[in-house]
Amino acid sequence: MPIDRPEAHIKHDNSPAGGFGALRGSLRAFQQQGIPLKVIESFAKANKPGQFDCPGCAFPDKGHGLVDSCEQGQKAIAWEMTPRLADADFFSAHPLQELRNWTDYELENQGRLAVPLLYDSASDTYQPIPWESAFTLVGETLQQVAPERAAFYASGRSSNEAAFLWQLMARAYGSANLPDSSNLCHEPSGFALKESIGVGKGTCTLDDFEHAELIMVMGHNPASNHPRMMAALDAAARRGATVIAINPLAERGFINFTDPKELMHTALGQGRAVAKKIYQVKIGGDLALLKGVMKSLVEMQAAGRDVLDWPFINAHSAGFAALHEDLQDESWDRIVTKSGLPKSQIEEIAELYAQSNATMATWCMGITQHEDSVATIQTIINLLLLRGNIGKPGAGAVPVRGHSNVQGERTMGCTFNVSATWLDNLESTFPGVTLSRAVGYDAAGVVDGLLNRSIDAFLSLGGNFAVAVPDSPRVCAALSETQLTVHIVTKFNRGHCYPGNIGLVLPCLARTDIDSRGGNAQIVTVEDSMSRVHSSRGIQLPRSPHMLSEPAIVAGIGHRLCGSAHINWETLANDYALIREKIELCQQHVFDGFADHNRNINKPSGIHLPNAAAGRVWNTASGKAMFKAHPIRLDGPVERAQARTAEPHRVLSLMTLRSHDQFNTTVYGLDDRYRGVFGGRHVIFVSVVDLARLGFKDGDWLDIHSCTDDGVERAVYGFRAVAYDLPQGCAAAYFPEAQPLAPSGLRSRHTRTPAYKEIPVMLAHARVAKAGGNARGMLAGNEINQNTISLD
Repeated sequence: MPIDRPEAHIKHDNSPAGGFGALRGSLRAFQQQGIPLKVIESFAKANKPGQFDCPGCAFPDKGHGLVDSCEQGQKAIAWEMTPRLADADFFSAHPLQELRNWTDYELENQGRLAVPLLYDSASDTYQPIPWESAFTLVGETLQQVAPERAAFYASGRSSNEAAFLWQLMARAYGSANLPDSSNLCHEPSGFALKESIGVGKGTCTLDDFEHAELIMVMGHNPASNHPRMMAALDAAARRGATVIAINPLAERGFINFTDPKELMHTALGQGRAVAKKIYQVKIGGDLALLKGVMKSLVEMQAAGRDVLDWPFINAHSAGFAALHEDLQDESWDRIVTKSGLPKSQIEEIAELYAQSNATMATWCMGITQHEDSVATIQTIINLLLLRGNIGKPGAGAVPVRGHSNVQGERTMGCTFNVSATWLDNLESTFPGVTLSRAVGYDAAGVVDGLLNRSIDAFLSLGGNFAVAVPDSPRVCAALSETQLTVHIVTKFNRGHCYPGNIGLVLPCLARTDIDSRGGNAQIVTVEDSMSRVHSSRGIQLPRSPHMLSEPAIVAGIGHRLCGSAHINWETLANDYALIREKIELCQQHVFDGFADHNRNINKPSGIHLPNAAAGRVWNTASGKAMFKAHPIRLDGPVERAQARTAEPHRVLSLMTLRSHDQFNTTVYGLDDRYRGVFGGRHVIFVSVVDLARLGFKDGDWLDIHSCTDDGVERAVYGFRAVAYDLPQGCAAAYFPEAQPLAPSGLRSRHTRTPAYKEIPVMLAHARVAKAGGNARGMLAGNEINQNTISLD
């Protein structure tokens, strides 16, 4: 049975990030699942040639050495390899009305889904259904739904083969509504990079970390979110490179870190500072900071220092004059006010940049999930272009992707808007098939469609869409009003608690499971965040005979939905090499690097897809890399909220973030040891100055109210205030607990990515008194009918 909401307690220490704590955390994850010895096999085989690719983050692996995995990856693997099964008996015993009150951690910790399930409204439970019946039910139901009213979501955990079939099925059915998890995270990166340098992917490889002189880490926490990157940063710092962090929080990994592979330092508990300095920019102040760095460079140049790379600028770029004029006209007062940093610190960053001959800029969702995310990323590119820092060793742009194959799914055309060439190739590869050529709904469009009841069917290839999107309580309720919901997943999560009129949950194999089709073990492929495509092969027998692979499930639905006259779904599902042959044909003149795909994918190093910008070939309209000047806006969501209230000083800018015991929406435990939070997740981090200014103190129980202008009141209740080192006016809380505060209309310009990192909020003393060690209030996102409260 679920426990009541646990109360977090705070305990800070100075132990290094990584180190022995990471090893202990990895072992504990396997112990908690009852398979402690599996950790040895997991460390030995994760991210190795011929073995399985880690289902965690998309940071590239070297594929050699004794260990090429991390604590977060091992947690993900332990949760996949668990012997626990959420079987038919479990669901018969627990109605959805009960499960909705369980925490996200409790739901997924029940284990792997064991059988295909169909919702039974009479008992309010999921009941087993045979696979063939499930496929037929989905196909027949969708045939009664207009294709434009159906959505096919894809998370970043599926393989290239599954993603290719998923988008083929949706388009053959007639729907281009293919939102994916990139819409929620790095959509602004792809859009901004495509406009600026002609390719929507990062320009670096893992080798560049070994040649960089300066690495700028912006808007992310590698020690928790992608620890293998932390090891690369540490190695760069130890050989003499300068690493700086630009982030509102001074994260532990930047201050004190030990690579767990360094056994002596790990055993002694010795860590070191990886970042030379942490620049604690205000939430939403990154664009201003970057403009300040560029303005400093322009001023250095005017003073006689040759800091700009004129040969590169003249030969490879366009738009410099407009950018130069914009920087000269920019006010230092505006830069300092918006960034929250003194001019001296901004000039300090500019000096470090001017002295570096090879600079890498890395960023993640602390940059992308803002209204001005596209402008900010293009400003990062402007900074790199000023000194020719794209297309040479140790330099370039590094958007750090989240889930392990989120980039690969895009390469497979699994997105709402693809090129005509891709569609032409699909139709020539599958003669007789007519595909939807519309521009479909992205994730924001699907949220809108669910809320306004224009989406009748929602199908999901992995993920936890209802919890990952903004306005999660309202979206959960809207899913329950659809005609059909289908979730292809390894584990049960909160989104599955809100089935449509016909609701199915279908158990698929995980990355670590042996996938045997037609009597032959199959491999799948994935693409990391630096454009390397490589194979993955499972290592353990499936925990249930009723689990099917993602390609097999998609093919089963595709056969019932579209028929097999033009697409032989069964043949493709039984031999993934045939899927890769089709992928190779469809990639012609779309993405280079797929020639002789089946042979090359078996190389130990996989395939590195060429990146034109990395070779200083700019596939933009001008044929040059583009400088893009952007203003510093003073009308962001927080400023707008302040203008609407009589107490503007009470409005804070809230960013959502992950704990250390978490990957995306999957919560592995209730601790965040690098931030000193243990045993609970309902906390809000606020500076000591802001707590005192607003009449609160450390440890108070608070309610958090979203300050938006769309007429919908949003709040979460019973969060413990934690005094933390943050810029004034800024606050932070974990998602998904704080997700109900994010309005669906608060989005990045150009890409409509949710602006989770800049939510205007106000705090109030909790209206539900703390009782029995628990401030109950609303379990964020669980009690969908209790998510509003008056501010009177």
